[in-house]
Parts: sequence; structure tokens; C-alpha cells
Amino acid sequence: MAVETIAESVRARIRNICILAHVDHGKTTLADHLIASGGAGLLHPKLAGKLRFLDYRDDEQLRAITMKSSSIALTYHGHVINLIDSPGHVDFCSEVSTAARLSDGALVLVDACEGVHIQTHAVLRQAWIERVTPCLVLNKIDRLITELKMSPAEAYSRLQSILNEVNNIINTFRSEKYLSDVDSILGTDHAIGSNEAVDSDNISLMESPNLEEDEKDAFAPERGNVVFACALDGWGFRINHFASLYAAKLGASENALCRALWGDHYYIPKTKKIVGKKASGGKVKPMFVQFVLEPLWQVYDAGLKGSSGQEMLNKIIKSMNLSIPARDLQHKDPKVVLQAVMSRWLPLADAIFSMVCDVLPNPISAQAERVVRLFPDDIAVANSQEEAQMALKRTKQAVKVCDDSADVPCVVFVSKMFAVPIDLLPKQGPDGEILPDVREELQNVGDMGHQECFLAFARVFSGVLCAGQKVWVLSPLHDPTKEELDRKHMQEAIAQGLYMMMGSGLEPKKSVSAGNLAAIRGLGQLILKTATLSTTAYCWPFRSMTFQAAPIMRVALEPSDPSDLGSLTRGLRLLNRADPFVEISLSATGEHVIAAAGEVHLERCIRDLKERFAKVDLIVSAPLVAFKETIEVEKPGSLETPKALDVVERVTANGRCIIRVYVSKLPSALTKVLDESGEQLQGLLQESNTRETPLVEERPPHNDGETQDPVAMLRNRLLAAAQVDSVDENVRNVKRKSDSDAKKWVNRLQRIWSLGPRHLGPNALLTPSKAGGIDSLGPLEQGEKLSVAGSTGVERILIRGAPHVSRRLGIMGDEATDDVKESNTLLIETEALESSVISGFQLATAAGPLCEEPMWGLAFTIEAILLAKAKGLVGDEVAENGASTAVVDQYGPFSGQVMTTVKEACRAAMLAKSPRLVEAMYFCEVSTPTEFLGQMYGVLGKRRARVLKEEMREGTDMFTVHAYMPVAESFGLTDELRRKTSGAASPQLVLSHWEEIPLDPFFVPRTEEELEEFGDGSSVLRNTARKLIDAVRRRKGLPVEEKVVQHATKQRTLARKV
Repeated sequence: MAVETIAESVRARIRNICILAHVDHGKTTLADHLIASGGAGLLHPKLAGKLRFLDYRDDEQLRAITMKSSSIALTYHGHVINLIDSPGHVDFCSEVSTAARLSDGALVLVDACEGVHIQTHAVLRQAWIERVTPCLVLNKIDRLITELKMSPAEAYSRLQSILNEVNNIINTFRSEKYLSDVDSILGTDHAIGSNEAVDSDNISLMESPNLEEDEKDAFAPERGNVVFACALDGWGFRINHFASLYAAKLGASENALCRALWGDHYYIPKTKKIVGKKASGGKVKPMFVQFVLEPLWQVYDAGLKGSSGQEMLNKIIKSMNLSIPARDLQHKDPKVVLQAVMSRWLPLADAIFSMVCDVLPNPISAQAERVVRLFPDDIAVANSQEEAQMALKRTKQAVKVCDDSADVPCVVFVSKMFAVPIDLLPKQGPDGEILPDVREELQNVGDMGHQECFLAFARVFSGVLCAGQKVWVLSPLHDPTKEELDRKHMQEAIAQGLYMMMGSGLEPKKSVSAGNLAAIRGLGQLILKTATLSTTAYCWPFRSMTFQAAPIMRVALEPSDPSDLGSLTRGLRLLNRADPFVEISLSATGEHVIAAAGEVHLERCIRDLKERFAKVDLIVSAPLVAFKETIEVEKPGSLETPKALDVVERVTANGRCIIRVYVSKLPSALTKVLDESGEQLQGLLQESNTRETPLVEERPPHNDGETQDPVAMLRNRLLAAAQVDSVDENVRNVKRKSDSDAKKWVNRLQRIWSLGPRHLGPNALLTPSKAGGIDSLGPLEQGEKLSVAGSTGVERILIRGAPHVSRRLGIMGDEATDDVKESNTLLIETEALESSVISGFQLATAAGPLCEEPMWGLAFTIEAILLAKAKGLVGDEVAENGASTAVVDQYGPFSGQVMTTVKEACRAAMLAKSPRLVEAMYFCEVSTPTEFLGQMYGVLGKRRARVLKEEMREGTDMFTVHAYMPVAESFGLTDELRRKTSGAASPQLVLSHWEEIPLDPFFVPRTEEELEEFGDGSSVLRNTARKLIDAVRRRKGLPVEEKVVQHATKQRTLARKV
């Protein structure tokens, strides 16, 4: 019992925290001061903020930005604090996700001068998603004094507005969660129109008195989770520091002063009472201004005056009993003197460390809250054994309580792999023994990258991980409920080495217990990006991490010397393993394509390839921009039965199958849900061929309102999106569909045969509707007989397909078809051709007709009518088993003919419905002084940016402009803005959404006004959409309709008038 108490006490004194903020808000500078205080002499305090200890890459020091997550273990009063410094640039948002997954708490920094920026929203959302407890650090308070010249009262108003804005962001997340919980309860009944009453257990969620509106603000100085700091000068404080300072003088309790020192509380000297705003009469300053800010302003005024303020500064030092070396006070630079005084009066590290230990949770309490996010829900499978269910519950319970016993399963999550030069690995073990050469181990496993060793950036969530221990590497597709022979998504590995990360250094360890971070060697060949490690096979893999952006910037690479192609291939493989966000692919033309988040991320990847992984000279192509293809938005009421002109009909080469296709556009909200739910749909549909039982059982929501059935949540989101007509990306206005249109789209959701491309994209293949229903394409020819599957002895038969996706989602309706029990040769052939129809649909949606880019937000209804015997075809007979007994068709395999015909029909149907190009859009945030506002707007206007709003920061001459900018126009934006504004403007780009270009690429004047303006159309210039299409076609080697003039010369005449 005593041993358990000691072990629990050790875990209770562990804190795993990360630093999150917008770029240049002071994260690495803050980390330097924490390392100087708790790093056991790793960094001298005078170098804190200058050395940038955790930015050990050359390009990080050169650009002065952090590009990766780095970890270091610190100590403070018996506590072990594992600190992770994360990047603030939007291009490296994946590193923020890896840091947040391994942390229990977060320090969110906000510049007191610049305020909340775009990346501040992103990191707060990431912390909210990962259930990480945040604390707020209002940094750069000194800029309010030295740069903006604010008075204490103005500074207090500024700090209040920033605090309220950050709290409003958290309240927005709470509101979104509450509304999604209510929608998940009422979504199905509301969408289908059911009149059944909602379960009383679900009603209790809305009637609960603990509504989100009644919750306290996330950040409140009186609760001790807000630090006011200046990381550059090394000082910071919490409210309780001044409360303890003034408690004896004012004769009040420390707790009462903590509550009174922030907010509308005023101190009346005559009565020695603390009153509210009304009782103060408006003549007294708030207590925070009077007792906190004014003393700070006095110190800064005295310090910045130099020798003239030395006497005043000495009085302040004496009254505060500060011990400052004489050489610091005699320094000629007043900033150095001021820094020496402030850092000793209000030590930054003490304020941060005390807040971390007091407010942020330890692994025991944190994992109990985060287990809902980390582990998938309890899944009850009918065929699983009771022993497996008990083992799964035991593993989950060990993670939930952070059990570090040796007899419980050891569960580890690897958030990323990172490469370390072999020369930097420790040469001695924990006890001083000489370690074997790592190069020999890498040669044994066949790794040719002998200069780099891959380590796993991981955290132990339960049990104890020892060096040399065998573990199972579980992929996201691992299913522990299957029999042992069916476990294809797990591999055995050995943790060859364990290290404690100390920035760029590594300290070898024999074992790492639950609640700690570690770097693991020996998994480089088995883990690509992330993975779950476990000593038992009865463990669900952790949920995938959520990234705030997508790798949208692509370039093609080739070596300068063709003989270096093998080195480039190996280098790309190593880069793909080392970077958690980069995507490597091989294009159809054989080019190696690398996809990154932005220009800075791409530049870093190419540099790593050249200098570390491939070590060859590269030729980098111009950026390859991704587009989508769709059709024009349909007018209201166009969901009626398709007209004859809207239906495209094609016949296979041998005349045996007639394909009829009708295409319509999905609602934008439904397209967005399908696009965002790719991973969920992939896991759901991959199980459809192997598992007949439902994935999960229906269960009521838990006490926290979260529906534990992911399939039900996805189904409700789809049904709710089917009723939304449009979503405004800017103001987020939602326009509801009419009841009739909503019902038609809900009926269509019940007939989803497949999704595309790659079986999980935002395009749907619908099964043919019943005669007279929606999407009924009408009879083929007058007097021709059309039969439905199930009838025998007919000339034609319809390949109806089956709504597989709708069945997996549980939204089957009256459109569901019964399985055909009768069989003949034609029916057998019909069933065999269903896969050909789906394959043709997949090919069509993967490469549209405009420029062979994927289709976007389209619903195809396909009727494939199979003829028993083609007209004029002799000797084509089918045996009873469905095999052809005649000579092979002269047009090739029949299944290939159907596939090709479906593809061509889908592309032709799209061309017939006013095709449009869809481009990716960045959300752009630019900050610039007033004098450069015109130049900044000129750059944005030239790049087709759409300005959303502009606002001036309070108390400054800086403008912040928000705009949407096409990704295709964003290349070189940073350099051009800096050049035009003399370096004063700095943009931040985040991938926002996909947007249709409202221009017809094949515009031809038709109306009287158009004919009057453009004439017969021969002189109409190509619009933006057509230029983009032609550029993509030209890059892919596709034919382009353009007039090419070569070697043109001017007509020569005798008269030389020009």
C-alpha cells in the first residue's frame, strides 16, 4: 500500500505542458527563461531569450521562427515538468497537433500589443479538441509602456478586451459542442419527420441546469490561470503575488484581494473598503490599475530615464528588498538595468511554474478526462468473446487512471517520427556502459539512410516501457475483437533504446513509466507517421489527430542528374517518415510530387531533401495547384423528374448495355460533411465486406452529452446537411431548404450506392429510383419492354445495384431493394456487372472532363440496362454458370466496355449541365501600418483576393485585414508584400474552403445584351476559369484549344509610315 502511495505521489508531481501561440508572440523566448530556471544549468539566465535553445535547426535560427515541436524535461520544487515548444506559423500546424496530443496542459501566449490573431484561434481549437487544459499568458506588457505609450488605465482596458476576446473564443467552442449534442439527439427525428417522442434520457440533457451558458469563463486572473508577463525582460506575475504583497498593508485576506484585484473593484482609502463601480462614484481607479499597473509604470519610467532616474530606481530597489549586482545597476544601457530589476522583482519562471503546478492537471486526473478523446468508444460486437471484452476494458481502465504498475498493459502513443543524426546519439548508457554502434543495427534492418536515425516522439499512457521490451505496433485499422489469425494490422517490434529529450540532446533511460514523455529507437521501419504501441493485442488504437489545415501546395521533383533517381526515391521515403504532415506521391506521368502546407514548409522539406535525406541536387517545378470540377448551382425546384435533355445515354461498343446518366449537384453543406468525414467513411466502408453485424449498438448519450455511436453521429450530420440549402462561409448564415426539397434529398441519401473518388469522396452514386420516383429517367423507347431484376425470361434487365453506403450508415428507407432470390444466366451477369458500373463511376469522378481534376459535390443516377442478346450478334451464348461459351467479344471484355461507357456517360452528363471549376481558398490575415494600406490593397487586388473586413487595432496605427485568396494566386505573396511595404506587412495564410468560380469556361454570347457587347463570340477573350483550365491541361499534356502563332512578322509595304 505504501509503494502504491509513493508511485501515485510521483505521478501527481508530473506535468506535461506545451506552449501554443501565434507566430512571434514569444513562445521560444518564454521557453528559454523556463529552461534557464529549471534546466539544471543548461542555459545561463543572461542568454535566455537570445539563444533560442529549442530552435537548434539552422533555418530556425536564420528565420527566427520555430519549425518543429521540441521537448525538454525541467524540474521545479520537486515537480517534473515536460515542456514542449511548438511552432506558431500556420505552415507547421501539424506540429501543434503532435504537441497537444502528448500534453495535459497548454500555455497559450497572446501578444498584449497585437492581440488575438488567426493562429491564436487555431491553437485554442486544437487544445479544445484534444481536451487539454489551457492557461493564458499575456505577453509583451512592456510594449504597452515603451511603444504605445499607454497610461495604466488604457493598458488595463486593453488587457481586459484581450481577455474577453479569448474567453469568447472558448465560449464559442462550448456553444458549438452544446448545439451539436442537441442536433445529434434530435437530428434523425427532425430529418425524417418522425412523430415519435424523444427519449426522456435525452431530454434531460437540455433540461440540465449545468448549461454551457452558466459555466465560468475559461480564463480569469482571480483563479490564477492568467499570467501577465514580458518574456524578453524575464518578468511576470499572477494576481496572487500582489495580493500577498498588499494583504498585510490593507488588512484584507489574500483570497479576497485575489478576487478584488481584477474587475470593477475599487479601494476607498478613507473608509479602507473595497466597493463596486456604483459606490465608487467614478473618481477612483480600479484596484488593478492602482495597485498593480501603476507600480510597474513607475519602475519603467525610472529605469528608462537612465542616470536621471537612478535615485528613484534605488528607492524602489530598497523598498522591495531586491539584491541586484552592482555591475548590472551601473550598466550604460538603461534596458539592461531595467531588465535586472524586473527579473528579480517578478521572476517569470516562478510565476509560470507556480501556475503550472497549481492549475494544470497531473497525468492521473488529465487522462481520466481525456480518455474519451483518446480511445474510441466502447464497441459491443456480437461475435467477440467475453475474454476479449474484459481485456479491452482492463486496458482502457489502466489508461484512464494512468496506472504505472508493471503488471498492467503498457500503452504508448507515438505522435510523430523525427530524424536525428547518428553522431548525436548518446554513446554511453544510463549506467555509463558503452552502447553498440547504431549503424550496425540499421544495416541489419536494411535501412540505407545510415546518417539518420529515426526516433519516435511518444508518451507512455499506462504501464512501464523498458528498453529491449517487445511491443505491438497497432495501425489505425487494428481491430482487437477479431481472432488472432485475422489481426493483419499489428506488427511486433522491440524498443531498442529509450531517451529523455532535452532539446537537441538525448539522455538514455532504462525504463519510462506512465505519464512521461520519451523518444524510442528501433521503430523507424514500422511506423510511418503515428501509431499506438501496446504490450497486449487487446487494445484499441488511439484516435487519429486532427489537423487544422491540409497539404495543398504541391511541386514535382526530379534530380539534376538522372543517375541520382534512386537517391531521391530513398530521400523521399525518409522525408515522408520524418515529417508528420508532408505527402509524397507519384503522379500519372511518373513525377515525384511532394505536398506541403505552405511555402515555408515546402522550402524546409526541399532543404532537408538536399542536405540530409537525398543529398542530391534537385529540379523543382512550379507549384502544382489542385482544382475540382463541378456543375452550376441548380435553380430552386429543379429536383423534379429529369427532362429528356438532362439525361445522357450511351451504348457499349457491342450494343449489349445501354447506360443512362443524370447528374445533379449536392447541397454545399452535404458536400462539406462528406469531405470532412473521409476517415470515418473509410473505416466504416472497409468493414462492410468483412463484417455483417452492425459496427456499434445504439446507446443513449453519456452524461457529458456525447453520443458514443460514431455511425449515428455521421448519419445525423448527413441528414441535417440534406436540409440546408447553402452555407455562407463568411458570416456562417444557414439557409434552410423547403420541406419538399429537403424530403427529396433525404430520399436520395437512402439510395447511395457508392462514393467517389476512391470510394470516400464528396460525390455520390445513387441507385435507380422506382418508376415514377425522383430521378426516374423515364422509358427507353416507346413500346420497348423494360424489366426489373427478379423477373425471368425477359429481353432487357436493369442493373439496380444496392445502396451499400446507405445501409452501412443506417439510413435505408423505402427505396431499399430486396435481394433477388431467383437466378438465371442474365441475372448472374447483371450482378457481375455491378462492380463495373461502380468502377466507371470511380474513374469519372477521379478525372473530370474539364482538366482531369477530381469532381466535387455531384450526385450521379445511373441506369444500366442489359440486353439479353445484342442485335445482330450471332453465337453469343451464356452457360448456366454465367461464363461465356462463345468467342471473345471483338471489342474486348464486356466488363471493361461497361466501365468505359459509364465513365464517358458521366463526363458527358457533367459537360451538359454547365460545368464549373472549383478552386481552393486561403483565409488571409495581413497586418500593416496605415501608410502602407494602399500598397497592400494593390497586391491583394492583383491576386483576386476578396476582402472580408478591416479593423484598426486599438491604440496603434496598425490595420488588420481579413480576406479570401485563391491558392493559385498566393505563391510569392509574402515576398511581394514585404517588398511593396518595406517589410511592414506580414501575411498569414490558412486553407479555408473550396469555392466555385462563378464563370462559364465555355462562355458563348446568347442573349441580346451579350450579343451586343461581345458580338458573335469570335472576339471574346478567355476568362479566368478558362485560363486556369488551359494551364492545367497544358501541364498535364492534354490538348488545348488555342491559336499558336510562331515566327510572326509584320507585313512589309513600300510606304514606311510607321
